[in-house]
Amino acid sequence: MKKMMNSIYGKYILFGILLCLTPVFQSLGLLSSSAVTVLGTVIFYAIVGIGLNVLLGYSGLISLGTAGFMGLGAYISAYLTSDMKFPFILSLVISVTIPLLIGLIIGLVSLRIEGYYLAIATLGIAEIFRQVFVELEVITGGFSGKSASYPKLFNLIRLDRELTFVLMSVILVCVMVLTYNFINSATGRALLTMRGSEAAAQAMGINLLKYKLTAFAVATLYAGLGGVLYVHFIRFAYPATWSLTLSLQILAVIVIGGMRTISGPIVGSFIVFGIPELVLKQLPVIGNIDGLSFIFTGILIIGVVLFYPNGLIYLGNDLKKMLRKKKSANSTLQNNEEGKVNQNG
Repeated sequence: MKKMMNSIYGKYILFGILLCLTPVFQSLGLLSSSAVTVLGTVIFYAIVGIGLNVLLGYSGLISLGTAGFMGLGAYISAYLTSDMKFPFILSLVISVTIPLLIGLIIGLVSLRIEGYYLAIATLGIAEIFRQVFVELEVITGGFSGKSASYPKLFNLIRLDRELTFVLMSVILVCVMVLTYNFINSATGRALLTMRGSEAAAQAMGINLLKYKLTAFAVATLYAGLGGVLYVHFIRFAYPATWSLTLSLQILAVIVIGGMRTISGPIVGSFIVFGIPELVLKQLPVIGNIDGLSFIFTGILIIGVVLFYPNGLIYLGNDLKKMLRKKKSANSTLQNNEEGKVNQNG
């Protein structure tokens, strides 16, 4: 166990095992059914947040179209599995490939525009998607929404809600491992260099086109994957879900959790999507306030930016350092006092 905890992969796997035990905790009465649903939403939003973190945190490119790509993946998968009767695995591949290809096109656009202009461009694309979701009723169901079922693996195993939760937990761990390898490769180092200075990156021979395309491809692929998991866990999707508000919430996930980290979006997702449902809405009086989650998120973002800009993922380590310093200071003070007593004696 100690060897596993010393390995980053071991920590990810142990985290995944604990997540997979969540349905067991529910069966034992330690968690409610609604709590499992909320934790499921935390998982797929964390996956989307990790993808956006690759784009913004590691590459320095901003997108406000995350919700649109997530909705695209959700509707494609729902249509392929429910209407076309495609196997879940095949629909999953198609549903993440199409957002990925569109992400590559946006990567091409990002060579000409950057900063706020790129953010507005991606927002415009997301709004186009949302309008398409409304008008293309044959595929999306329009305002009535589109339903889907729990995944059926290899046309043999029909998953229920608990097994779908376990599947999402496994996918999250796989995403964490793959992303860790990605950002610690030559590609990840090139993205960080590009983020620091595009001019310096070009001077070092880094191909901006290649790496911008890569960053957008990863972000949109993860967004599409999150959308697929959303529609097969929640089992319903409608156009109003995929709005600017959701894109901003996912952006808040990585700001609060911690940019340029893998675990940060998981922490941020739990805070943004988990705590309002599991804690705030259960409080008397306060829980009845509409829009409380947005107020909470906004206040938390301001607090993190002002007092903890690196993100809350580092809070635990900083507390440990603080305790060590305090313990060391107390030990030094005690030794000094003992030395004075010995001298007087």
